[in-house]
Amino acid sequence: MLQSFLQYLTFEKRYSTHTIGAYEHDILQFIEFAALKSFADLEEVNAFVIRGWIVALIDAGISNRSVNRKLASLRTYFKWLRKEAKISGNPMLKIQGPKNEKRLPVFVKESELASQKTSQLFSSDFNGVRDELMFELFYQTGIRLSELIGLKDTDVSEQYIKVLGKRNKERLIPISHELSQTIQLFRNMKRKMHIDSIKLFTRENGKDLYPTFVYRKINAILGTLTSADKKSPHILRHTFATHLLNRGTGLETLKDLLGHANLSATQVYTHNSFAQLTAVYAQAHPRGMEKSK
Repeated sequence: MLQSFLQYLTFEKRYSTHTIGAYEHDILQFIEFAALKSFADLEEVNAFVIRGWIVALIDAGISNRSVNRKLASLRTYFKWLRKEAKISGNPMLKIQGPKNEKRLPVFVKESELASQKTSQLFSSDFNGVRDELMFELFYQTGIRLSELIGLKDTDVSEQYIKVLGKRNKERLIPISHELSQTIQLFRNMKRKMHIDSIKLFTRENGKDLYPTFVYRKINAILGTLTSADKKSPHILRHTFATHLLNRGTGLETLKDLLGHANLSATQVYTHNSFAQLTAVYAQAHPRGMEKSK
């Protein structure tokens, strides 16, 4: 029964492999907690059992955000079971998750990413050019880690990159002339090294990149540039969004660039942008600069 549900997520919902794996883990975790001997016992699950699972997760130190993600997996599963007439009622209809903690996205300051600083970090050999290109693509386009790894050479033109995002949704992101030149330089280096790959990015041996490899590279680069607590590819995505908002980009445009399904996911960046505006006001306005007595 679970495998049929996972196939539904794969072929009808078109979820990513990572998301499907998370759904499977969450559902199996709940089944273990509820001590269900078979999937047929799901008919006996009620809201009381699910609330007990929520309490157990919170007691184990699981964050409210993670608990709600697990509940979303369970909610989708029970909805599918009801649709397929595998159960007579849906116990999730009576379940409300805990309130999420409000967390503002972490980002790097513009001054810390000035081109005169970043350009000095990279060598001119294959690895140096590739690492610089990875860094600049993250910062200049806001793409996700998985999107960068999956970027095909044919997805890149002189004016834009074509990104395959969540649920296989495509979007076009414009790129600068300088970034386009760096891409062409890297392509030429791959050609001279006889690296034949459909992917834009490869390692020196011609093999594909993998998430831990990219994470370590970006973490090391950001470690030399910023004192921010978090240093990851996703932080550069947050930075891309925040810097664009600070310079007047509209939310709808930013939503399309980030590949968000709805505007609510994009609006979280307005908090950081307002903080920036507040700081500018305090420095620039005559009254804003007055010290409180």
